[in-house]
Amino acid sequence: MYLQRLALLTLLTGALAFDAQAQKQKTKTKTKAKAAQSSTPAPSAADVERRVEALLAQMTLEEKVGQMAQVTLDVVGVGSNRFSSAEPFAVDPARLRDAVVKYKLGSILNAANNRARTPEVWARIIQQIQAAAAETRLKIPVIYGIDAVHGETYTAGATMFPQQIAQAAARNRQLVRRGAEITAYETRASSIPWAFSPVLDLGSDPRSPRQWETYGEDPYLAAELGREVIKGYEGEQNNVNDPTHVAASLKHFMGYQVPQSGKDRTNAYIPLESLYEYHLPAFKAAIDAGAHTIMINSGLINGVPMHANYDILTKLLRERLGFQGLIVTDWGDIDNLYKRDHVVGNVKEAIALAINSGIDMGMLAYQYEEFCDNLVANVKEGKVAQARVDDAVRRILRLKLKLGLFERPVTFPKDYPKFGSPEHERAAYDMAAEAITLLKNQNNVLPLKKTSKVLVTGPNANSMRALNGAWTYSWQGEKVEDFAAKYNTILESLQKEIGAPNVRYVPGVSYNPKQDGKYYDETADRMDEAVAAAKDVDAVILCLGENSYAEKPGDLNDMTLSPLQIELARRLAATGKPVVLVLNEGRPRVISAFEQQMAAVVQTYLPGNHGGEALADILFGDVNPSGKLPYNYPRYPNALVSYIHKYAEEQKKGEGVYNYEADYNPQWEFGHGLSYTSFQYAGLELDKTSLTKDGQLTVKVQVTNTGQREGKEAVQMYTSDLVASQIAPDVRRLRRFDKVSLKPGETKTVTFTLPMQELSYTGRDGEKVLEAGEFEIRIGNQVKKFTLTDSGSASAN
Repeated sequence: MYLQRLALLTLLTGALAFDAQAQKQKTKTKTKAKAAQSSTPAPSAADVERRVEALLAQMTLEEKVGQMAQVTLDVVGVGSNRFSSAEPFAVDPARLRDAVVKYKLGSILNAANNRARTPEVWARIIQQIQAAAAETRLKIPVIYGIDAVHGETYTAGATMFPQQIAQAAARNRQLVRRGAEITAYETRASSIPWAFSPVLDLGSDPRSPRQWETYGEDPYLAAELGREVIKGYEGEQNNVNDPTHVAASLKHFMGYQVPQSGKDRTNAYIPLESLYEYHLPAFKAAIDAGAHTIMINSGLINGVPMHANYDILTKLLRERLGFQGLIVTDWGDIDNLYKRDHVVGNVKEAIALAINSGIDMGMLAYQYEEFCDNLVANVKEGKVAQARVDDAVRRILRLKLKLGLFERPVTFPKDYPKFGSPEHERAAYDMAAEAITLLKNQNNVLPLKKTSKVLVTGPNANSMRALNGAWTYSWQGEKVEDFAAKYNTILESLQKEIGAPNVRYVPGVSYNPKQDGKYYDETADRMDEAVAAAKDVDAVILCLGENSYAEKPGDLNDMTLSPLQIELARRLAATGKPVVLVLNEGRPRVISAFEQQMAAVVQTYLPGNHGGEALADILFGDVNPSGKLPYNYPRYPNALVSYIHKYAEEQKKGEGVYNYEADYNPQWEFGHGLSYTSFQYAGLELDKTSLTKDGQLTVKVQVTNTGQREGKEAVQMYTSDLVASQIAPDVRRLRRFDKVSLKPGETKTVTFTLPMQELSYTGRDGEKVLEAGEFEIRIGNQVKKFTLTDSGSASAN
């Protein structure tokens, strides 16, 4: 149904374009000017360095320190205090001059009052900021940064894509890059050149309140998709001078998502080999792809706050990985060194510790005078070397010059006619449609017939907030309903799909409507009526999951879905009508208490503004689902083993005295996802059965659509190292994936190449180890072995 509406919209758009042809001559000159602007060549590296050194030579210590400070927009807004601004937002000229002219601050971030603004308002705000910067002695522009997490978060009317966890489920590199290109375009349309994205943390702990911001629990999947985002944001050649590109900021370097407690911004214990083997690859891939900036983990690793970790920030990130870009803190994390972590006694010591560890720019949020005055004092007292400050400022100036901010400090909405366009919206729909994952389909209850009468119920059934999640128009996503009225909730999408008379809606359970309430606050809402209504329909569409949350406010104490939601599910199942469970959640909440009673289970993750329409098209057969889980879905709260695990975590039941049960028991495994058609794998072929360590393996497999309808299949290749001497090998690891579309009866041959060096693992000393021995390749149900040798010639199959 959505596709039909979109086709009509496209026809109308085409008609408008035809009518506009008469205006072509009037706009010819303007179009040429835009083309010239968009094709501005990037400055040469030599020219950038020359200009950096010329500026640096003229700067006072105070000017340098100011460049290293970043504050939130509220600091320069009209208001009674620094923690909020009045509405409608307006820049306070006196506050702005104090920050930018007196203290020479180099960067501003965030949205005032935690609220999205139109592109026109953004342009006006940033024009004022850059005008103040132009009053300074050296006229160094301010660099503005924003959390563009799944679209331009803080711009009204911007295209909102599925969150990263859903993008990982889609397993489609092209869609991920296209989404990043659109986000970059719309961020620049908002006059902002710097995006705090992508999140490349390994999302292997489902307790984390930020798992949904990641690409899931596999390092290779995260590395591949992260690389696409970098190229989408920055362009194939990383030409951020192009006004349709932005500078990316990788986050949160690294190990952020796996704290021992499961709670945000707490301590993680990660052995060196695990840190390098699982948490580093995605960041390394993005650094190698040319990412310009990186944000640091707000937590601790092995008791050391990451913002004070010289070994990680300088020895690893700078020296070993060769990262030459800008390192920025997360929100208030320099203050955390003494206020939270107690590794220093006061703010002055905290500033010295962070800068000496390798931080270039502090995301201070509010207290910029404190930072600037204390850093100047630290340098004068010899506690921070002048050379360390110069090094940091070089990186800041270099980024500003590469972005073209000296020549073009502001971009304007009028130059971005595709902002929020049907073309961009279609890309968001496509991503949602490929991400949604069919986990269970008992007796092929799905797709439902369009003549069905259905009951739609559950707290997520009629909520745009729940579909989008946090970082949508506001930090926690609590303001989504203020901005997303033109989009369709699950309920509204289903009404449009099969007609409102065929859809009965009773909430059953509802979330607290107050914006300031806890995300998990909910109440029974006509539950008896919902159960009674189930008796008069053909099927129940039960929409459960979570409300939106992010960071510390999203911490939880129980992985199990809430008691009220479980009660609603059980009571509906008891009616005997088929219940289609639709999950709309940022992390997998445990549903084993009632899963067996559900006829079908569909995981939507956080699918964005078009998630309701994509879901409706899947439930009623307009779209064939093709998503694959980006994590193991746990069966029990205390059984959270990742798909990447050791053989010891997959022991079979032991008889006798030790009559134990196996620990590896996910509800559904990483990579699981059903279709309305069937796919058969055959003819797995390796071009060699024996290779040397510098060799490359070519793998081919045939995939056939043996069902009755067209579908897409994510073909996933895993390897297993059957014996490893230093560290017990993982049971299996994802090494390659590709997504193919097949018509009924069609067969395609999928080919992968795998350099043997990628089969190495990280040893106890943090160095890579590649050992001779036997390995296994698995694609679908096809398995073959090959041997890696220390020397000698390769053996053909």
